[in-house]
Amino acid sequence: MSFSGDVKNELARLLPDEYHCLLAEIAAILRFAGTVEGGPQQGIILVETENVVLAKKYLRLIKKAFDISVDLTIHKGASGKTNVYRILLTSEENGGEPTGESFERVWRETANWEDPEFAKSLLEYSCCRRAFIRGAFLASGSMSDPGKSYHFEIICHTRKDADELARLIETFGIEPKQIERKHKFLVYLKDSGDIVDILNVMGASRALMHLENVRIIKEMKNSANRQFNCDSANINKTVRAAARQLEDIRLIQTEMGLDKLTPQLREMAEVRLEHPEESLQELGDYLDPPVGKSGVNHRLTRLGEIAQSLRQAEA
Repeated sequence: MSFSGDVKNELARLLPDEYHCLLAEIAAILRFAGTVEGGPQQGIILVETENVVLAKKYLRLIKKAFDISVDLTIHKGASGKTNVYRILLTSEENGGEPTGESFERVWRETANWEDPEFAKSLLEYSCCRRAFIRGAFLASGSMSDPGKSYHFEIICHTRKDADELARLIETFGIEPKQIERKHKFLVYLKDSGDIVDILNVMGASRALMHLENVRIIKEMKNSANRQFNCDSANINKTVRAAARQLEDIRLIQTEMGLDKLTPQLREMAEVRLEHPEESLQELGDYLDPPVGKSGVNHRLTRLGEIAQSLRQAEA
């Protein structure tokens, strides 16, 4: 199973204790994976999905919140390879049980988006906003495997839905981005820290811990790679510098002889010729008396200047 599927399985097992949180999660599922037609006295509320996890969660939420039976049918999808779960609630008799009054409750408490006060009362509490985001992700969300990349998204039918969902997520200090793709509107996160936060908001603690472990391992690998690259760059720099110094010293040796140098510079030249691969610090230890890194660098720079003067004289 994919990481996204694992997250949804974990979230599907969470069933809110508070009635208002049950309503918020049901409302999100209807908003992002449902169809609501008609009105509270005569209409239908339909959830149709290929995701059995979502279907089971929706049934559990409806049962706990309203204690009613819901008509569930299963049929093959267009490809013939997948099942489609159809969960229907109507104002008419449903499965032999009169549901007119129950339907009106469900409609008014979970699907009444035409009422401007509905969303405000539905999402008044932080716990309800968490439940709504969880329901939205179950209905229309996905995540990439954090071992490969960091990406969290929820697909919305309209820009209005995307804007409202983004504002809801922002109440938890997370700043999602939006993009339109194939006439759908995506609310998404790419920062690993934001994805950890949204998993925490939804209550996916196991997925959160897994992602944190992946982040730690990735950071350790990246740190090791950065250190390796830095060490490699330093080694290459040292090798190039040593090659240039050797070239300068051999030019001096050929054109004027090392015996024409001051004692300090002659000793430096001879030590570098004897130890072509050593660092400046190590070269200083071979001098008598030993000289620090800056002193060695000064003497080698002076030898370079002499060599450059010889080149210019030849030109």
